[in-house]
Formats: sequence, structure tokens, C-alpha cells
Amino acid sequence: MKRLTLILVATMLCITALVAQPRQSYIKVTVTPDHADWLYECGEKPRFDVSVTNCSNAPIEDAKIRYEISEDFLAPLKKGEMTLKDGTTTFTGYTMRKPGFLRCRVWVTVDGRKYEECATAGFDVEKIEPKTVMPDDFVAFWQRALDENAKLPMLPQLTLVPEKCTPTVNVYSASFQSYKKGSRIYGTMCVPVHHEGKCPALLIVPGAGCRSRKGYFEEAEKGFVTFEVGIHGIPTVMEPESIYTSLKEGSLLNYQFSGIDDKDNYIYKRIFLGCARAVDFLAGLDFVDGDHIGVMGGSQGGALSITTAYLNPKVKCAGAFYPAMCDLTGYLYDQGNAWPYVFKNKKLATPERLETVKYYDVVNFARLLTAPIFISFGYNDLVVCPTSIQGACNVISAPKHLLVVPQSRHYTYPEQMKARSKWMMENVVK
Repeated sequence: MKRLTLILVATMLCITALVAQPRQSYIKVTVTPDHADWLYECGEKPRFDVSVTNCSNAPIEDAKIRYEISEDFLAPLKKGEMTLKDGTTTFTGYTMRKPGFLRCRVWVTVDGRKYEECATAGFDVEKIEPKTVMPDDFVAFWQRALDENAKLPMLPQLTLVPEKCTPTVNVYSASFQSYKKGSRIYGTMCVPVHHEGKCPALLIVPGAGCRSRKGYFEEAEKGFVTFEVGIHGIPTVMEPESIYTSLKEGSLLNYQFSGIDDKDNYIYKRIFLGCARAVDFLAGLDFVDGDHIGVMGGSQGGALSITTAYLNPKVKCAGAFYPAMCDLTGYLYDQGNAWPYVFKNKKLATPERLETVKYYDVVNFARLLTAPIFISFGYNDLVVCPTSIQGACNVISAPKHLLVVPQSRHYTYPEQMKARSKWMMENVVK
């Protein structure tokens, strides 16, 4: 395993922001552990230094803060309020006796506006063990599903979208049939205008929600066919964007729980199979090199990158940002809570749901993964808990490259995006 911990200094935060990146503000709340890599051994007591300043680094006197010290995604071990006379304070004396993460989170209100920051110490993180159980028939279950799906005609379609094309990239609305007759997976495909022979390809699988798919142009300009799919059976190039917003807040609201009481009807069966078939769709195109296809995504898309790489052996390599759906039963054992938080309310842990999630927990796919994988995440993620991600990383025996950015949350810095893109493009053509 190759592991790189990236500590971003303050100047890097001034880089022009991309979507879902942190923004600078006039008031700065800083929480800093006393180890540069944020890593500790079980039993060590980290020191969290807290400061509240303005953008000129002058302390905010008499700042009233609210704070919590907690294990990852669990109830606070300690919480309270205090006034900082000189804008600073320190929290210490807390530790963990088992592998995991301990978070110090601080809120402050200045002139009626709220600000928040946190820092998360990791304890013997490479010893974190997922709680999910591998069913005896896990491999057989998914092989039957793949075999059944293979009987369904793919009926591929490619439609040029002239208004989205550029002088160097042609853009297509692409789709194919999957799972059931009439059910289709749609996506936005970018194809280099000037290419000789067959191109390597990158499948981009989506995060949670519903939105249009603009396409991945940068990689296409470098000679890769890119196919950014949606999972909801609707075209990904519709206008205006409000169409997708209406669906997300309407018929697709909480889609992640649809059919969860039956492992054969859970919505992710259709989604996992559709993403796996997207690789076959790409491989069947006369301008794609079927021996050089990679898959990548973030959050739900990080989960789908891992499941797709296992379900379709044509995948050469995978890239995942903060993969969701890992260790779905961890919360029942007081060990984090992976999106989509199926058992945040422990009363919902019915026998039927406990049976279903074993077949869809990404940890079980990660255990069987053979394709090389790039994974990047942060310890401050408050959407997908780092305990679940690190646990999944720990069970991967395939070649893996971890890029850990401790202070990042559920977003990526430009350096992470560039690192993944570079790694994917290098590894997919090997």
C-alpha cells in the first residue's frame, strides 16, 4: 500500500475555489491537533488548540464558543460553552482505547453570524476493523444478478449534442438498457475529436442526488473517452437544471432507502448492475479500447467505483473520493455511521434490512477487489465518517494508493482532483 498524508498550509486555501470547496470568511475558527499528521496511538491524549481570529489573524476577544468532544459520529463525550478572553483555548485529556477517530468541534457566533470548525485525531487507524459480515453466498448472489442482466439486450444509443460540443471534444447523450426491459442508464459522453484508433476510457459514476451531467472535458482533451453516468433512468443533458431539482425533492427523495426490506428489490441492485454494465457498454464501442477502462467517483460515486471495479473485471483501475456505503452496520456497534445512515435510528435494524445491507455494504466488495485503486478522504468529513472509509481501506488487499488530507471534509481540494486524475490516466493505460 502506498499512503500519502497531505497537510495543506494556509496559502493553499487561497487557491481559486471549485464547487464544494471551503470558502474564506472574515472570521476564522481554527482547531489544530498537536501532531502534524493528526495520528496517535491508542491511549495518547492529543491536544487541540483552538483560536478565533479575524482574517488579519487578530484574536477575537471575549468570543463565546460552544464545543463538543466526541468519537466519530457518536454522542459527545463532553460538551459545553465558554468565553475566550484572548480568542484562544486548549482541550486536552481525552483519548481512545480502541482504533478510531476523536473529534473536537467548535462553534462561535460573531455579530450574529455563526462559524464552525473541527479537527479529528486518528488512533491506530490502520487497525480499524469493519463490523459488516460477508454472506456465504455473496459472490453467488452477484454472479446470478450479472448473468441475468447479461441476457437483456443492451440496445445502445448515442446522440450527438451539438450545442455542448467544442472544437476538440464531441459530446453525446448516451444510454443503454439494463436490469429490466425498458429500464435504461443514461450518461454524458465526451469523445476526443482528433483521435487515432481506439481510446482508453474513464467511467465517472455519480454522487448522491439528482442533477445533470456536464461531462468530463479535460480528460477527453487528453485522449480519453469519458462517460459520466446518471443512475435514475433519465437523460443527463436536459435543460433547465430545475428539472433535476424537482425530481430530487419529489419522486427521488430518499431513493437510497427504496426497497431496502428485500435484498432482491433494493434500489442499489439496479444501480450496481447498471454501473457494471456501463463498462460493457463502453467496451463495445468501436472507438474505445476495452482493455483500458477505469472507473471513478466521489461519495456515493466512491462506493460505486469500488462495486463496479469488483463486478466487472474489465475495469483496469478505480479512483474513489470519500466512498460512502461502507460498514453500514457500524453504528449498531457504536462505530461511526456510514451514509446513507440506514441504522441511525437503531429501531430500524429489522432482520430484513440487516439481511439486505450485507449484500450492498461496500466493505464486502472492497474485500474482494483485485483492481488497483486510488482513495482520498479527510478525517473531518461530517457526511461520510472516516471510520467507515478507513475500515474499508484496511480490508483491501489489491494495490492501493491512499491520499489522506486530514483537515478536508466532504469536498476535494484541487490538489486531490489533480492527483486522482493523474493517477487514473497513468494506471488505466498500463
